Amino acid sequence: MQRKKIKADDHANLMGEDQNAKGPYYGSLSQDPIEISELSKPSQVTHVPQSTANVFSDGRTRIDFVLVWEADPQTQEQEGQSEGTSAESKVPRWRRAVDVRRTWRKKFLNKLQAAGICIEKHAVQDEKKVVHYVLLNAPWSVLCYYAEDLRLRLPLQALPNQSSNWSDRVVKRLGVPSLLSEEVPNMPLDYYTCHFKVNKLTWFLGSNEQDTFFSSTQRHRILYEILATTPYGHLKQGEVGVDRLLSEDVFAAAFPLHEGPFAVPADRLAPENLTERQVLFQYWARWRKWNRYQPLHHIRRYFGEKIALYFAWLGFYTGWLLPAAVVGSLVFIAGIFLMLSDIPAQEICDSEDQYQMCPLCKECPHWQLSSICSMFKAGRLFDHGGTIFFSIFMSLWAVTFLEYWKRMNATLAHRWDCSDFEDIEERPRPQFTAMAPMTMENPITGAEEPYFPKRNRVKRVMAGLMIIIMMIAVVVMFLISIILYRAIISILVSRSGNFLFVASASRIASLTGSVVNLIFILILSKIYIALAHFLTKWEMHRTQTKYEDAFTFKVFVFQFVNFYSSPIYIAFFKGRFVGYPGNYKTLLGIRNEDCGAGGCLIELAQELLVIMVGKQVINNVQEIVIPKLKGWWQKYKLHSQKRKSKVDQLGLVQQAPWESNYELLVCEGLFDEYLEMVLQFGFITIFVAACPLAPLFALLNNWVEIRLDAQKFVCEYRRPVAERAQGIGIWFYILEVITHLAVISNAFLIAFTSDFLPRLYYQYTRASDLQGYVNFTLAYAPKHFASQHNVTCRYRAYRDESGRYSLTYWNLLAIRLGFIIVFEHVVFFIARVIDLMVPDIPESLQIKVKHERYLAKQALAENKALFERKEVRATSSTTQTAPKDWELDGVHENQEPTQLRMMTSTHTLAASPEAHPQQQFDPEAESP
Repeated sequence: MQRKKIKADDHANLMGEDQNAKGPYYGSLSQDPIEISELSKPSQVTHVPQSTANVFSDGRTRIDFVLVWEADPQTQEQEGQSEGTSAESKVPRWRRAVDVRRTWRKKFLNKLQAAGICIEKHAVQDEKKVVHYVLLNAPWSVLCYYAEDLRLRLPLQALPNQSSNWSDRVVKRLGVPSLLSEEVPNMPLDYYTCHFKVNKLTWFLGSNEQDTFFSSTQRHRILYEILATTPYGHLKQGEVGVDRLLSEDVFAAAFPLHEGPFAVPADRLAPENLTERQVLFQYWARWRKWNRYQPLHHIRRYFGEKIALYFAWLGFYTGWLLPAAVVGSLVFIAGIFLMLSDIPAQEICDSEDQYQMCPLCKECPHWQLSSICSMFKAGRLFDHGGTIFFSIFMSLWAVTFLEYWKRMNATLAHRWDCSDFEDIEERPRPQFTAMAPMTMENPITGAEEPYFPKRNRVKRVMAGLMIIIMMIAVVVMFLISIILYRAIISILVSRSGNFLFVASASRIASLTGSVVNLIFILILSKIYIALAHFLTKWEMHRTQTKYEDAFTFKVFVFQFVNFYSSPIYIAFFKGRFVGYPGNYKTLLGIRNEDCGAGGCLIELAQELLVIMVGKQVINNVQEIVIPKLKGWWQKYKLHSQKRKSKVDQLGLVQQAPWESNYELLVCEGLFDEYLEMVLQFGFITIFVAACPLAPLFALLNNWVEIRLDAQKFVCEYRRPVAERAQGIGIWFYILEVITHLAVISNAFLIAFTSDFLPRLYYQYTRASDLQGYVNFTLAYAPKHFASQHNVTCRYRAYRDESGRYSLTYWNLLAIRLGFIIVFEHVVFFIARVIDLMVPDIPESLQIKVKHERYLAKQALAENKALFERKEVRATSSTTQTAPKDWELDGVHENQEPTQLRMMTSTHTLAASPEAHPQQQFDPEAESP
């Protein structure tokens, strides 16, 4: 095989000194700075191997970001021919598309050079493709300029580490060794921080160390901001930013590099010598750490606040599932004992031929009630008095969980310096900035910002709402088709003649219908998510947080209807509009579906287990298998199996870090992860009366989910750009809505779907031991129906022999409605009391915030007096006065005024992005 390995030449050949520039710059690709080595065999490599460190070829310039694109060698050889063709009609369409992408790429990289970004290109070729890697570095002046523009917060003073877990503190006070805590090396320090100002550079810790002053995540954020706001064409057409270039296939990837490999070397480095990625793998992403606290501060340092808040919420939610799972399991065990001693179940099992039931369909035969003995007993596992207690418990559990999460979120947001991010610090989206028709002053910051009229956005939102309603109508149509499918399958199975199938016709129809419904759910979800992306972009939301919240709302409304429509139908509508023998109601000519012989509650439990557990199993298999397959396919496409990771004595080519990172998968964000967990939260709260084991299944799934997600982010995904966030966004408000819906849903489930109230009514009006309850719940078929079939049959209803509702039905209806009112008012009242008793912000945090504000005001007052004294002295001695543009909004507690005064400095730094003028950059000039 003929294979070319293109690598950057020595630093002396790549860098030059411009007489007018203040620093070094890298030569453009049009100057052909790349050396091509012809290889006949891999073993004949003789050039010096590249370093595996994240640096340029000079060995010291850090790689802050990587851009990648792929090209066909034959296409590159023909580029000169297409450029020389005068008639555009002679150029194929695919060739014109290639030329457009090449032009955009060239303009984009030239703009990056003009902004002061240092660039170095590498490329790798085999017989099928050429992969180009553009390494980017932001020099010190560019970092300082954008750090001030982005209002990055940097440390003023280190603090003792205050990290601790409340459960860990409780265990220590009890003198019991903690089984969940673990000492994680290289614990990030706490700092007093404030917004960066170039002319206050000497205030900040480590300002004399330019290489380490900005953390890797801060450098990535700065580079991504430059990449996201750099135009390459017409701004009003949205031709700006690397995201658009990625969607147009101009670039194949854009990502920061991981900090080395995640695997620990065989010689077992000391814990303090592990890289950040290795620490996360060793103490977080491994399966053996399933019973340990997550190192949230390490996650935040490496991945940013947004991802760290997701894992904080997921861990907090999983921890709170433990008491819910324990109580649910106890309720289920109680159901087992009640099932064994249940009088109505014994009556059914011992009835033999006593109760002959009416046919379940037009052509179905009569059947004996004793045939449902096992199914009726199974229903008693979920339908008993403990269900009432567990429904109330889960409703209050959900309220308390959300209240305490607000407290934890406030604590983390304050400690991670993102409490005011959404209100003050968050910048407009680059796409919004480019396409907004006007500008307006921000009422909070006073800065002039792009503006899109609210009236126009409302019109677009309303138009998008109509499309959402249409998609929901499609879901309802699919739901109706599932209902008809169940009815048709039940008829076909009943006609089969097989006694075993005939007895289980309703159960078979319900189970297969659940599977078909799950398939429909997964297919419709893919279609709708793509549509929601388009609608949300069209609505022109100002910030990334508002954009994500609007997208999340659209998708969740659809997914709520998609996933919950079938359980809602079974819980509240199935079997309600059936009619009675001789006067059955129909839908499109088919008899309305009735509940199975064991009742609708057991069918609802079955539906929940199929959808909830089935979806979780499918998702977990996908998260394990699909990344492996995608990673294998990515490596196969890049022919990475023919490369080696080290250079041995035979001279095999060493794989550079940008190549190994390109082989990883693209991180697609947190939306799918949140959606999966929030849908699960809905299943374990809205329908928990039907399945008390749902919290247990959720707990087991989440233990697996945390480690799966951790492995994906640490081992299988390219490193995402660190993003800031103030919380979990609109997901919290969705959880609050679900919590309120859960109270209403469980009240109606117990009142209308469960047998709890009819049993209670019978105990107080007829027999306390429930003797004769089965006969009480069965009505006789009308006489004309009995004479038509020459047999008297029974059916489940509270009707007289003429088919009209009996007095018992109306008494039960009044009791059911009264129960719903009492249940809801009691639960909502207790929930409100919990809300008032648990403050959203911990008292200790409130004191800390007030103390910091006091110190900031005190420091400002003292420095104002200091400036006045200096001005008086300056007036008398005509000396230069001190600067007055103080930035104190980030001062933290224990920051003494004397320390702040010591930080005054007249030091300034020229930090314009034009500090390093560059030559024009032609990305395609050097092609292997």
